[in-house]
Amino acid sequence: MNFSSRARYWLPLLPLFGLLGATYWLNQQVLPVPDKPDSSKRHDPDAIVENFSATKLNEQGAPSFIMAAKKMLHYPDDDSTTLEVPRITIFSAEHPAIHAIAKRGTISSKGDEIFLHDDVEVLREASAKQDELALQTGYLHIIPDQNLTNTDQPVTITDAHTTVHATGMEMDSKTRTLKLLSRVNSEYVPAKQ
Repeated sequence: MNFSSRARYWLPLLPLFGLLGATYWLNQQVLPVPDKPDSSKRHDPDAIVENFSATKLNEQGAPSFIMAAKKMLHYPDDDSTTLEVPRITIFSAEHPAIHAIAKRGTISSKGDEIFLHDDVEVLREASAKQDELALQTGYLHIIPDQNLTNTDQPVTITDAHTTVHATGMEMDSKTRTLKLLSRVNSEYVPAKQ
């Protein structure tokens, strides 16, 4: 069998191969394009700052509020900001400084509220009129521009002679008033003479 006789057997199949090729090409053209992953739906940080610190000044130019953290991460999908080991200090010309620390924290999308979580500790420095005061809780909500701090969680407050347990607390850092909301239990130990 020579080449011309072989070609005679294959020649009728050429249109069929052409039709198969055209069908494959058309099928590829009408298949939907696979969706590309939408990175805006992922919860990945777009900014990471280590050893972060920010200071707010009062009208006289002195520090009134300092917020620092081991690490700050901002997430664009929900405009949230998280903090690792946040530390906050509130200064006042008339009163001792107040310090707060926690394992983690978040900042509202507008930046006007701070939420501290896990092993929150607050320390009011001693003054000539007051002993040092320590507060421990699992959660603390701070609104710096309104000088307000609150929690609905159990709190333990201690100073040199008193230990107070309560559930829920509201504090005004400007007037230095503290309101305990419920289940208040206090123990006083007089000073030894």
